[in-house]
Amino acid sequence: MSSVRRRMANLANSVCLKNSVSLWSPLQSPAAHRPSSIGFRTFRRSYVVSSSSFSNENREFVIVGGGNAAGYAARTFVEHGMADGRLAIVSKEAHAPYERPALTKGYLFPLDKKPARLPGFHTCVGSGGERQTPDWYKENGIEMFYEDPVSNIDIEEQTLTTNSGKLLKYGSLIIATGCTASRLPEKIGGNLPGVHYIRDVADADALISSLEKARKVVVVGGGYIGMEVAAAAIGWNLDTTIVFPDNHLLQRLFTPSLARRYEEFYQQNGVKFLKGASIKNLEAGVDGRVTYVKLDDGSTIEADTVIIGIGAKPAVSPFEGTGLDSSVGGIQVDGLFRTRVPGIFAVGDVAAFPLKMYNRMARVEHVDHARRSAQHCVKALLSAQTDMKPRKIWWQFFGDNVGETIEIGNFDPKIATFWIDSGKLKGVLLESGSPEEFQLLPKLARRQPIVDKAKLLNASSVEEALEIAGSSL
Repeated sequence: MSSVRRRMANLANSVCLKNSVSLWSPLQSPAAHRPSSIGFRTFRRSYVVSSSSFSNENREFVIVGGGNAAGYAARTFVEHGMADGRLAIVSKEAHAPYERPALTKGYLFPLDKKPARLPGFHTCVGSGGERQTPDWYKENGIEMFYEDPVSNIDIEEQTLTTNSGKLLKYGSLIIATGCTASRLPEKIGGNLPGVHYIRDVADADALISSLEKARKVVVVGGGYIGMEVAAAAIGWNLDTTIVFPDNHLLQRLFTPSLARRYEEFYQQNGVKFLKGASIKNLEAGVDGRVTYVKLDDGSTIEADTVIIGIGAKPAVSPFEGTGLDSSVGGIQVDGLFRTRVPGIFAVGDVAAFPLKMYNRMARVEHVDHARRSAQHCVKALLSAQTDMKPRKIWWQFFGDNVGETIEIGNFDPKIATFWIDSGKLKGVLLESGSPEEFQLLPKLARRQPIVDKAKLLNASSVEEALEIAGSSL
């Protein structure tokens, strides 16, 4: 395998839409938010459970969900001495909370590429913290309910009912249910054997079983999940095609020129693209497994494995009664991640929160937001009560990706994209920046300074361009 192909096998990226949330992810390739209160009530509870054995049905704090947000929330409770005998976590997962991005960034690769495996990526290793294995939760007196999702909530009685019939009474509740993968309808083949969606370890294990036997892979979707899964398929030396309806990869964030660089890199490693294409249906062979992907124009693509990466939907059931947001989806919260129901909070992917600087509601599907929102929420709740290459590329995006774009630099050694609207610098995407340069980005996003576009266009390097932008503050 060529050195470029090896780099491709470890390709990973991350993206966030129109939010001043730090985005970072190691790439091996060539080439804050400040939510504000919207008038929800502060609520304090004096309800306490003193026994770590949970001899009754009462829990002072309950977290529903088993992803990043749940793990980081648990750590914050522990750091404040408020977990032992007080905290329970209810999850549909069979595992303790883990760093979910590992599923597409490392888990899918062949064994000879040393793929990620549990317990290696339990939270909170993704941010340099302690690995929170199941034993960690036991040692810290946190009660875990695995593979037993919540089926019903009684807001008035402050009780949760799980699938197995357990009844849990809570004092404060944190909803961290994240998202579920958007699926193709069953009537067009969305549930055929060989068709995969990926949100958890079980999904990833099933996909690996298919990749081990696959010859031709079709990835549906041109977002970051599609890009990461395609990179993994190349690691398996498979014939790989990415199909998506947009004009270029990551259309919600990348400029056409930036997307073209990545598309060329993927193509150099054998990936084929079908842009501007939509799926009509998936067709099965005599054995019942997926055999072809049929497009709206009538053409077909042979495939024995299909991975669908067309987005995700916030997992709000059964919590609709806490108040949903109609604009961005998810559960509506204020700047402290409080829902309209006193004592109930929502964090991570499922939370729709106010972005004061842009005067709108936002919902962020990103690991960094899951971590930070969970920590911020718990602190607010408790305060109210009491094989790497020598070169890595790091992405960070702050601000709003609207207006005219100016792209400076190349992949050697770095690249930056600036968004300018009515003379104001609205957002910046920077790759391979220094820590000092990355620290500048949130300042630019918050201040949105007037910049000299002509000077920016004539900048000879990313460093010079950032100096021009910084001098406008």
